[in-house]
Amino acid sequence: MEDGLMTCLWQGWRPEIGDPEVTGWITVAIYLIGFALALTVWRRHPEMTGRGFWGVLAVALLFLAVNKQLDLQSALTQIGRCLSQSQGWYENRRPVQFAVIGAILVMLGIGVVVTIRSLQHAMRPNALAITGLILLAGFVMIRAVGFHFVDLLIGQRLFGISANFVMENTGLILISLNALILLRREGARAAETG
Repeated sequence: MEDGLMTCLWQGWRPEIGDPEVTGWITVAIYLIGFALALTVWRRHPEMTGRGFWGVLAVALLFLAVNKQLDLQSALTQIGRCLSQSQGWYENRRPVQFAVIGAILVMLGIGVVVTIRSLQHAMRPNALAITGLILLAGFVMIRAVGFHFVDLLIGQRLFGISANFVMENTGLILISLNALILLRREGARAAETG
């Protein structure tokens, strides 16, 4: 079974550049900029309430930058497809898809609640990053669903730019802006005291 699963996986997925267009590489660059900024906020604010949020955010952004081009979620989708076909329930896969979507929604909901609770005394200075994270998590959830009609919707283009690109990068830009604001405030405080 294991050899058959790997053969099936390699028939539908390869570890190659998942989005070779310029917009894909721009998005990877924005992920990496967000990662660097989040890491800088985390490193420069050891006493800050919400420091853990920025550390976790940095790790998540780095993972998503790598995933953007390796397309690891497609590998997971292919493994699910292979398992359902080999076990004979592919034709009745919808309940499993909905259960997976439900589990993703529950995990995202728990993540939002934990984030808000951990930042309850620091919501205001981190509001842009929290909003960006919610948008990014929503985008990731939409991509994870992988329904054909959803893929068609987010693949729509306006002025040559896909909705996919806009949705993903809006959250990333908000996170980066929040990090820049926090770093600039720190620089201003250091200048006042120095």
